[in-house]
Amino acid sequence: MNVKQMIKMGIVVLGAALYLQTSVTAEMIAAEQTAPQSQLEADKLKVQTFMDRAEVRERLQAYGVVEAMSKVRVAAMTDEEVHAMAQKIDTMPTGGRLHDSDLVVILLIILLLLLI
Repeated sequence: MNVKQMIKMGIVVLGAALYLQTSVTAEMIAAEQTAPQSQLEADKLKVQTFMDRAEVRERLQAYGVVEAMSKVRVAAMTDEEVHAMAQKIDTMPTGGRLHDSDLVVILLIILLLLLI
C-alpha cells in the first residue's frame, strides 16, 4: 500500500467518522424518566435471582413446576406483578422459616404462574 492510498483511506475514514458524528444527536432527559426503568430492571433482577435460588427451585419442583417453564412465566409477568413480587421478597425473613402468610403468597404466585 503506497502513501497516496493510505492518505485516501484516512480521508475516507475521517469523513465517515465526521458524518456519523453529525448524524448522532444527544438529548438531556429528566431523572424521573430513567428512575422507573432502573427500578423495574432492579425488580426484575431481584425476582429472577430469587427464582434461581436452590431452595425455591426445589420447592417449585416439589409442586411439579418445571424450572424452564417458571423462567418463561416470570419473564411474562407484568411490570406491576414484578414490582409486587420484588416488594414481597424484600419483606420476607432472611433464612429460617417462612410465615404462613408468606407461604400463601408464594402459593398464589405459583398458581398465577401456572395459569399464565
